[in-house]
Amino acid sequence: MRALFSPVRLFHHNQPLMNAAAIFFITTLFYFIGAQLRLVEELSLFWPLNAVMAGVFARYAFLNHWRYYMVSYVAMILYDGVTTSWGVASLVINFSNMVFIVTLAWLVQREQRASRTAPLPINALNLFGYCLIAALLCALCGASGSMGIVLNQDFLLLFGDWFSEQFSTGVLIVPCVLTVAWPRVAVLTLRDLLPVVALAVSVMGSVVIGGAGSLAFPLPALIWCAVRFPLPVTCLLTLVTGGVEIILVANSIINIFVASPQEMPRMFSARLGIATMAICPVIVSVSVQTINRLIQQVALRADFDFLTQVYSRSGLYEALNHDSKHFSRKHLSVMLLDVDYFKRVNDSYGHECGDSVLKTFALQVRNVVGDDGVVARMGGEEFAVVAATSGPEEGYRLAERIRATIAEHPFVWQAQTLRLTVSIGVSHGQAQPRQLTEVFNKLLAGADEFLYQAKKAGRNCTRMGVDVERSAAPVVF
Repeated sequence: MRALFSPVRLFHHNQPLMNAAAIFFITTLFYFIGAQLRLVEELSLFWPLNAVMAGVFARYAFLNHWRYYMVSYVAMILYDGVTTSWGVASLVINFSNMVFIVTLAWLVQREQRASRTAPLPINALNLFGYCLIAALLCALCGASGSMGIVLNQDFLLLFGDWFSEQFSTGVLIVPCVLTVAWPRVAVLTLRDLLPVVALAVSVMGSVVIGGAGSLAFPLPALIWCAVRFPLPVTCLLTLVTGGVEIILVANSIINIFVASPQEMPRMFSARLGIATMAICPVIVSVSVQTINRLIQQVALRADFDFLTQVYSRSGLYEALNHDSKHFSRKHLSVMLLDVDYFKRVNDSYGHECGDSVLKTFALQVRNVVGDDGVVARMGGEEFAVVAATSGPEEGYRLAERIRATIAEHPFVWQAQTLRLTVSIGVSHGQAQPRQLTEVFNKLLAGADEFLYQAKKAGRNCTRMGVDVERSAAPVVF
């Protein structure tokens, strides 16, 4: 699957009123969703609000201000005032919600400030621990505040219910909120959908087989998704799978009941098991993303010359293959450039001066070539230019512009002026589809021959042949 994502921006730093309105709306929306999932005892089966808001405040650092937290808190109290008869107890219960939100957001923000190089959205194992801490504090407040409302349950049962629910929803939802992005391009094949099909089959297997172990059935499929899909997609699939399993367990569609007739211990175990399982594909996905980023960095270093910031020899071939449509079926001008008497620069002024000369030389060549071609350092003081031109005349004129630019711009090193010149060999030919590399290699060999003739002719000149097969003598314009 090829997918590009653009970040979701619901909040803006310089629009406080719009931010407050968005926070109020999101709080009310997810409070409503959680309220629809409340059990008979008035506690919610699946309470997404706290995790969603914690993710929002963690993602947007400029929202971490008491006035925005207060907007969310007021929205909760107003909703309770309209839909419940909890009265003063609502203040305590919703305060426990804010404890989870503020604690988790602060911990995530603290890590992001401490380590800007951490993989996004955050170190997954640390996030697991942060959800654990926030859920513990929230459960202490929530269990204490709801004892007078929820009937027939003592403190320990209430604490277990609050803790397991907050912990599981935090692990499932917060990574999704931190990574959510709008897909811009998505090209799916049947093979790309196989991990999702396996995930659906594994959930159905959990329903058919049952037992506590069935909750882990989706784990291999989720890890497959983590390897195949981008991080935002993996987090979303993990959230959906975990949420579905919690609902299926609560409705006894997945039967994990063993011996205890108590509802809450069963849900306590199910939620903790699902949360523990859910963090695994997130860890894998973050690891895969980090590995891919390192591979890209290694490839970038291999494709570009570190000193001159132009393509390396191998990078030039990659660039030609990647942009083959730009060169195929067109007239190619391949040039080899050699800085004249560069060894004298190193011997007289040192290698530091030589490196600076090469950097300046490459920059000047890139400025002349522009978007008409690509520049690469082939080794030492030798560079190559590949350009799509209208014919031999245009290729020759481009080479001469390069040569004249180098000759007309002296190089200054420690108050001393160095005048540089360059010898250029140019070869021309037609690039055929699927034969670009082969044609380039032949033209490069021809350009090398004409570079030798330019040096033999006294340097600071350009020699050119029309194509490889007819390159016995230079064509002079």
